[in-house]
Amino acid sequence: MSEPYKVLDNPELGRYAVSAKDLKAGDVILEEIPFAIGPKVNSSPLCLECCCPVDGSANGPKCSDCGWPMCEECNEDKDNVVYHKKECALFVKGKAKFQNVEDSTASCMQLDCITPLRMLLAKEDHPERWDAELSVMEYHNDARKDGTTWHQDQQNIVGYLRGPCGLKDRFSEEVIQQVIGILDINAFEVRTSKGYSARGLYPKLGVMAHSCVPNVVHSIHPSDGYRLIGRVAIDIPEGEKLYTVYTYTLNGTSTRQAALKSSKYFTCRCPRCLDPTELGTHFSSLKCQKCDNGLIVSSNPLDDEAEWRCSNCEFKTRGAAVQKAIQVMQAEIDQLSCLENGPEKLTAFEKLYKKYRSILHPLHFIKTSIRHSLIELYGRVPGYEMPELPDILLERKVELCRDILWVLNIFEPGKTRSRAMILYELHAPIVMLAQSQYRQGVLDGNPLKEKLSEAALMLQECSSILEWEDPYSPEGILANVAKQSMEQLRESIKMIS
Repeated sequence: MSEPYKVLDNPELGRYAVSAKDLKAGDVILEEIPFAIGPKVNSSPLCLECCCPVDGSANGPKCSDCGWPMCEECNEDKDNVVYHKKECALFVKGKAKFQNVEDSTASCMQLDCITPLRMLLAKEDHPERWDAELSVMEYHNDARKDGTTWHQDQQNIVGYLRGPCGLKDRFSEEVIQQVIGILDINAFEVRTSKGYSARGLYPKLGVMAHSCVPNVVHSIHPSDGYRLIGRVAIDIPEGEKLYTVYTYTLNGTSTRQAALKSSKYFTCRCPRCLDPTELGTHFSSLKCQKCDNGLIVSSNPLDDEAEWRCSNCEFKTRGAAVQKAIQVMQAEIDQLSCLENGPEKLTAFEKLYKKYRSILHPLHFIKTSIRHSLIELYGRVPGYEMPELPDILLERKVELCRDILWVLNIFEPGKTRSRAMILYELHAPIVMLAQSQYRQGVLDGNPLKEKLSEAALMLQECSSILEWEDPYSPEGILANVAKQSMEQLRESIKMIS
């Protein structure tokens, strides 16, 4: 069977992948297990096996062998410990002790060495894979040396591994910094089987170039050794570049660029980033306060200092002023996000949404973020649970979901996890609205069938995408729920005369 993609190389992009044949949406293009998996940078104290948060103080749970953080459940099942096993033996041999911390909610710098150490040990165990897949990966040492973390890593990771851990004769400073760089630039976020955050290095997926409109999606299966399965999200003809994404697609250009520059050391020049309107969505555009219909957009989206100008009048403002305004708005959202889920939180988000109505384009990423929060709250908090929602609020949830779907069709086209989750949120208010309108005599049999059939198709698409996820993950479980709901809904449709 022919390979679905081939790897090419050029000075501008480095190594990248193109389709080696015509591909259909959903086609699997790669499968791989991680070269290493472990804690993210700046993690708070966590179990070094399952990554669940733990108390990092003297009273917190520790590995009975090496004394580093480990939850009680994993400690009691030491025969099945996989990820902590080799470093544990190394810590015991070198008498490298974990220093207890007072604040278990703060980042624990001692744990920054864990994932690089696992990479180094895997390099010794799998030299062929290292040579073929890892040694050619970007690590941007020159750019990293000019950053803020190089010297911190030199002391906290390089010095610690070569000193107290006794690895001076096994790994040079250069190799350790190379491993740190490879991880920083190429690792992907993973979720453990219990839903906790970690990072994993997947060299095959790392070959894919970045775009803020990706055409490749992936699912990670913690129940199967964190196996990654990559698929194309849309139909792709032979010879097209394959793109993954290294940042959050539902951020505006300035935010995405800042994240990529600080963590991946490059400037994205994809069509979306070069377009001040972000492919016609106006995802970062402001409403002009000096005229009726003008939109303020950046004169150069890749330059934070560039002027922002109105499309309809002479008004212009500094990029720094726009960024400051966005930071204030984002701070307001972050503050509300910390509130406990309840009717007060929902009301506060709706109030904030209305506050920005005269300032931001309707599809602005700040408003899109608020929409996400409202979608999660409508139907789930006291006083606003699905059976209690009046038609006007059911219509509100439908509107919120459709607005996000419209954006996703541009930025994450095709069969994506984000689309599936919104489709699931959308189907319920559509069903409940249709039933309410039928009871009121607004809909008769055939229009009711059409509405319910629309919702059933949403559930079908949702389940077909989420069935790619780990069956034990929340998304994998939701795939089965969506499938069962679809079957029940279709039985109901058959009963409508």
